[in-house]
Amino acid sequence: MDNLLSGIIASKTRIKLLMRFFFNPLARSYLRELAKEFSVSTNAVREELNQLTRTNLLKSEKKGRRVFYRANTEHSLFPELKSMVGKVMGIDQVIDGIVSRLGDLERAYLIDDYAEGKDSGIIDILLVGDIDPYHLNDLSRKTERYIKRKIRSLVLNRTEFDDFIRQLENRPNILIWEANREQQ
Repeated sequence: MDNLLSGIIASKTRIKLLMRFFFNPLARSYLRELAKEFSVSTNAVREELNQLTRTNLLKSEKKGRRVFYRANTEHSLFPELKSMVGKVMGIDQVIDGIVSRLGDLERAYLIDDYAEGKDSGIIDILLVGDIDPYHLNDLSRKTERYIKRKIRSLVLNRTEFDDFIRQLENRPNILIWEANREQQ
């Protein structure tokens, strides 16, 4: 199944937008950035952004020539939509376990299919920091059984991450946790 939400919501672009904004509610993006990220036309993205803005699920803010969109965290359905997206993606349990038990985690990224909002059954996570590999393997096995998805982890230290950052920019990715911020 390409995406678990596809049985409920017909528009693939709308699904990607919901995943993008409700999985990572601090994210702010503009039209062309989203069109490029999703590999769809600006018109397709514009139509869905307008619909989600009209229903007040997204807020828009003009900065210069760009209009930035973000999740409306004050909407009455926000907690439910965020929870639903997190459950569909199976990420909430993964991050909670990683942060609490793995050592000195600096950042965690969701990369590739899940970052695009596709449920491929494999969750690719990039972890940056001094991670305990024993606990990571143990946690991954337990979490995989619970969420019924495979977890593939790429662990990099700070120096390796600095070298990897250019590759990351060319892959779908969502920063899902950072040490100097609360969980996103």
